[in-house]
Amino acid sequence: MEKPHQCSQCEKAFSWSSDLIRHNRTHTGEKPYQCSQCEKGFSQNGDLIKHQRKHSGEKPYQCCVCDKDFSHSSSLIKHHRTHTGEKPYQCGVCDRAFSQNGDLIKHQRIHTGEKPYQCRQCDKAFSAKSNLICHQRTHSGENPYPCNQCSKAFPRTNYLKMHQQTHTGEKPYLCSQCDMSFSAKNKFISHQRTHTGEKPYQCSQCDKVFTDYSNIIRHQRTHSGEKPYQCSVCDKAFSQSSGLIKHLKTHTVEKPYKCSQCDKAYKHNSTLIYHLRTQAGEKQYQCSQCGKTFSQNGYLIKHQRTHSCE
Repeated sequence: MEKPHQCSQCEKAFSWSSDLIRHNRTHTGEKPYQCSQCEKGFSQNGDLIKHQRKHSGEKPYQCCVCDKDFSHSSSLIKHHRTHTGEKPYQCGVCDRAFSQNGDLIKHQRIHTGEKPYQCRQCDKAFSAKSNLICHQRTHSGENPYPCNQCSKAFPRTNYLKMHQQTHTGEKPYLCSQCDMSFSAKNKFISHQRTHTGEKPYQCSQCDKVFTDYSNIIRHQRTHSGEKPYQCSVCDKAFSQSSGLIKHLKTHTVEKPYKCSQCDKAYKHNSTLIYHLRTQAGEKQYQCSQCGKTFSQNGYLIKHQRTHSCE
């Protein structure tokens, strides 16, 4: 088709003069279509109509499979894929496919390592905008999602949902290959990979692969040396939150791990486990050279040195 209407600022050409007029606004920044209820302006009338549905609550696009309504036709198309299972957006690096282009773009950043969303208060950068927003709440202290059953509040909706299941005991995600069930979808997906052997997360700096996204993040810190978890009492920093939690107990006299058989209490759960083994006479660490057993791994390591000196 002939395109006689050419843009004077770039090489684009159009079949219709109206298309050229709309395109020119991307250069000039002109927004002639203004919302009568707020001050927002738009370069195209169609965008204004879509925006006005936020004020009116109008949802003219209805799903023919279920009763859901949508304000935009694009939202209806995306929703239809939840019924059909269609995933038209495929990753060119691995075999994963997605129902939405945005999800594919986010996924591709796992392969490229791209982190376009940077925090203005610190040097941290993120691959997803939602992760940046959540991170910024660590600076502001904002927890906008409160639990309606207790006083706890959370920075993200998925954290709140996981917490609420501690009240209900609900575990809606059931594995079809074994009897295990899970309260959180991400834990369920991770569990399924123990059956399939799938490890979709590969380190860009070495050949290691991982079943969980959180595991690759922790692993990458061994390359970068990053220690994002800092003690508020002293200058120590840790690569994992669990390390910080253990360290914080050195500043307090709190001993939350109590023995059910005597009055002893401990700062760390691992110390309590060792104590319980001494009471039970359990010795699960066995020397492969002489058969001697020990209640703690440290004692076994010391013992093995007696063989190496022989």
